[in-house]
Amino acid sequence: MIGEAPNAEVGQEFSSRRLAHEAGVHRPIQAGICGTKASGAESIVLSGGYKDDEDYGEVIVYTGHGGQDGSGNQVNDQTLDDTGNAALVTSYLEGQLVRVLRGAHKGSKFAPKSGYRYDGLFRVTSYGSKLGIDGYRIWQFRMEAYEGAPFPIIADRESIHTVAELPIADDAGGTPVGNETPERATTTMQRILRSIAVKRQVKAWHDNRCQVCDLRIEVPGGSYSEGAHIQALGRPHDGPDITGNVLCLCPNCHVMLDAGAIVLSDDFTVIKAGIEVGPLRTHPQHSISLDCVRQHRERWRQ
Repeated sequence: MIGEAPNAEVGQEFSSRRLAHEAGVHRPIQAGICGTKASGAESIVLSGGYKDDEDYGEVIVYTGHGGQDGSGNQVNDQTLDDTGNAALVTSYLEGQLVRVLRGAHKGSKFAPKSGYRYDGLFRVTSYGSKLGIDGYRIWQFRMEAYEGAPFPIIADRESIHTVAELPIADDAGGTPVGNETPERATTTMQRILRSIAVKRQVKAWHDNRCQVCDLRIEVPGGSYSEGAHIQALGRPHDGPDITGNVLCLCPNCHVMLDAGAIVLSDDFTVIKAGIEVGPLRTHPQHSISLDCVRQHRERWRQ
């Protein structure tokens, strides 16, 4: 079950893992990561079980699973073959949201004073390996609170400057200084609910290989591609969120499609910057909507 827990509210507290399990927030009673490589991670528990964890409230640097002894010391390297670690990689590659359950511990000022608390949805924004405190290789996942979550946790609000307090430019001649601690605000906004299953199916049909340039990006733990809507979902385009309106593309080709640098002819020839470059790679099970192709092409017609 990816996404929100239907039987729990964000900010809800639980006195035990068993109660969090019964509410559907985090199903395993012991494991810290719930999920598989195939499905992605449903949820994690952040409770001080790994000494390399870092908790900044809205941002978590979460240490993967494996390699510990019974005393919580790292005695072996972690790998991405571990089911939980592989699940978090899939969540990163697919852009899936992960439920976070924080447990009481002294290592974080954002942890509850006792028991556990459901702190909403986080997105895995990057991952990588390093030598941990105990001298063994660990995998860590940077997770950021989903900006639409109703329970944002903002760290060190007292130290955040207002825009009026910041200098516009440095003394060397006009380069913007920027803000090392940008202010954050909670907002309410409408969001299009996109189907993860639709994009996942299209990418599976094409084995994460770009339908335009044939590139397949290999990363540690898997491969990466993007599901790109041909007819945009947002207004005024109002495209359908169906497999026929989605292409499997590399990031470069995705940007070019969205910006009109790539369009398709009615016979699915790829036209890049006004020049025909060859046929779109297709799959027998992937039926592409000609209506969506025509809407996208008309949108960028000069």
